[in-house]
Amino acid sequence: MKWQSIVLGAAAGFICGYAAKCVIDNNNTPSPDDVLTHVKDAVKENGKVIGSWILMKPESYVKNGLQYEVFKGGLTKIDNDEQTQFEFVADATTGTVLDLIPQT
Repeated sequence: MKWQSIVLGAAAGFICGYAAKCVIDNNNTPSPDDVLTHVKDAVKENGKVIGSWILMKPESYVKNGLQYEVFKGGLTKIDNDEQTQFEFVADATTGTVLDLIPQT
């Protein structure tokens, strides 16, 4: 009877560990704040960012026939004493900027 308890306990532990691993693996995507920081760091190389925003809910986006889950947002940058506003589209799983669109 004791060996059955040991086997049952080991099986329960294995199942719980595997379930925890699956949950952790599914949550490896960056947060919207992390994506916004990544975009601002990329744009800072060519000027100073003075304002930014991001939508917190990912959306579907198609570019070049490929579908992505993306975060959309915007920022304001100063370069050579000139203020420019941009909208951006960034991949929700990697934070990679897919589009950076100047606003007129």
